[in-house]
Amino acid sequence: MSRHLEAGERIVRTEALHGGITAEMRRLTIRTRDGGTRDLVLRTFVDVEHAEDGLNREAGALILLTGTDGTSGADGADGAGEFSGTGGARVPAPGLVAVDPTAARCEYPSLLMTHLPGRTVLDDEGVATRVPLLARQLVAIHAVRPAVRPPEYVAWTTADTVVTPQGADAAAWAAAIDVIREPAPPYEGRFLHRDFHPGNVLFDMEHPDPAGARITGVVDWPAASWGPADLDVAHCSTNLALLHGPAWGPRFAEAYEEAGGVLAATASERLYWRVRDALAFSEDVRLVARSWRETGRTELTARAVEERLDAYVTALMAAPG
Repeated sequence: MSRHLEAGERIVRTEALHGGITAEMRRLTIRTRDGGTRDLVLRTFVDVEHAEDGLNREAGALILLTGTDGTSGADGADGAGEFSGTGGARVPAPGLVAVDPTAARCEYPSLLMTHLPGRTVLDDEGVATRVPLLARQLVAIHAVRPAVRPPEYVAWTTADTVVTPQGADAAAWAAAIDVIREPAPPYEGRFLHRDFHPGNVLFDMEHPDPAGARITGVVDWPAASWGPADLDVAHCSTNLALLHGPAWGPRFAEAYEEAGGVLAATASERLYWRVRDALAFSEDVRLVARSWRETGRTELTARAVEERLDAYVTALMAAPG
């Protein structure tokens, strides 16, 4: 850490940030030479199996997005692989300070980045105002045109690893699993966040009117990928369906198109990506529910989230077309 602080600076406080699943996050308060403070964020992968790939992807994404919304990163940050060229899209991402993807200098693989203002908002109140903001932000992410593409997306589930929830609509789930047994539809590739959802978006909520909310940051980029826009839309849709109720999944997809985003041409292609993402949650319901409860949504027990997932999958399979 000290290698990347200014002369005379020191860490005076650390604070654990909650809600993450794959890594530990800490906010570090730095005392500056003039007596003021500034904050950095340290991501640490304790489970190192996918750490090197994830940290290289995140470092590349943060370098790519530097300057797209007033952010700045450190030149020549250690170990970073770069995706260059943003096409003018506005994406408020952290700036990269340093990365150690193989734990050459740290106890565990780690990435140090700038701290962005704002906070995550997962409450039901105001969701109708936030959904269009999320949709417009995702359209901006997909407008990024990297000169060098990030790695291809990785599927997060297979037909053979899906866990059908207890008491679920067996016929609907069997039909959904059959959907993802088919080959993936052809698609026009886009730059993907790949884990875009309300828990990875920061809002300025200081305005007394909920309509005055604005996005101040998009964080958590270790899964940055190249793939179909539908996959990012599907992931945010599933998260919204589980957080706020099944109807919010389709509503987000509609908001994305209303914001100018382009999805797959046919209903069957769109269904494939939405089902693939929804079924992936069946394997991690307990982890997802626990992370949301840590942020204050105490009513979202594993069973409650399972029931919403069942309702969402059933609704997807019953939708016309």
